[in-house]
Amino acid sequence: MVKKKKRSAAFSLSFLDIMACGFGAVTLLFLILRHNTMVVEIPDVNLTAEVDLLTQDIRQAELDRVELLNSIEEIEKRLVQAQGASRRYVTDLEELEESIQSDPNQIAMLRRQVEELERETSNMEEIEFGDKVRQFLGDGNRQYLTGLKLGGERVMILVDASASMLADNVVNVIRRRNMSDDMIRESPKWIWAMRTVEWLLAQLPPSSRFQVYLFNTEATPAVFDSEGEWLDAADSLDLEDAVSGMRQFVPGGGTSLENAVEAIRAFSDKPDNLFLLTDGLPTQGKSPPSKYMVTGEQRRRNFLNAVAKLPRGIPVNTILFPMEGDPEAAALFWQFAMTTNGAFIAPSRDWP
Repeated sequence: MVKKKKRSAAFSLSFLDIMACGFGAVTLLFLILRHNTMVVEIPDVNLTAEVDLLTQDIRQAELDRVELLNSIEEIEKRLVQAQGASRRYVTDLEELEESIQSDPNQIAMLRRQVEELERETSNMEEIEFGDKVRQFLGDGNRQYLTGLKLGGERVMILVDASASMLADNVVNVIRRRNMSDDMIRESPKWIWAMRTVEWLLAQLPPSSRFQVYLFNTEATPAVFDSEGEWLDAADSLDLEDAVSGMRQFVPGGGTSLENAVEAIRAFSDKPDNLFLLTDGLPTQGKSPPSKYMVTGEQRRRNFLNAVAKLPRGIPVNTILFPMEGDPEAAALFWQFAMTTNGAFIAPSRDWP
């Protein structure tokens, strides 16, 4: 028999398997790979809230700016009106002086009107364009909303100059009071109090009068030999003397608010605004206590006896500096401020 020859196929089965596997691998890679990748950003909630707050602050600042511009425009308009009226009265006065020499009463009346208008114009110019008699520059360009009523015709500033004004705790007070006078004056808390007094003096209107008293067991004026006298806030020398006298003073001793109130009562013209700078309730009344240690009840009684002697109708603005071991001070001084229609603040360490 003749054997049949087998035909050899052009592609073997193994080659087709390889091709199929390769095609499948390419298809799988195509499906796995992402051709249109999109990055989805998730917003930061905290940053969004800060942006919203800043936007609100900017909007409020713009409203305040518009309000201030409107106020300035109104003051300028009033100033122009006053100047125009003054010139008109001057013209009328000149005409009347020429034509009515026989009527001195009318001329005198017009002169008084002119002088009054000139005073009003001068006051308006001082309010809008004038400078303070004393300037105070703090750290940075900051403004604080304190609620303090800084006006008044007679402003009294009482500064606690006892040993407790040297530090915030008893241990440091004892350590500092045994130092030299120069080191005592350089105590950070006392410097803080002096800067506060300088800030208050810089805010006084030029038309007011003032006095600065330092009190510990006794009350003495910062300006030597000025007991019972009001100083002129428009006089830069009086302001500098008050600051200089406080810088030369050496704090020490106990705290008698009652003696400070007695010093106020000695004025013939009582103050119409009072600033009290202290760090706690008084440690004694008119005389030193019989025992070295003073209880909280005794300090409360000393405080109540002192405020009871204060003349009525004087707003008391208390600036309370920090001191450990006197938890009732803040509440009593706040209540005292509310009773007298004054203000109470516990300032931060970077104020003023």
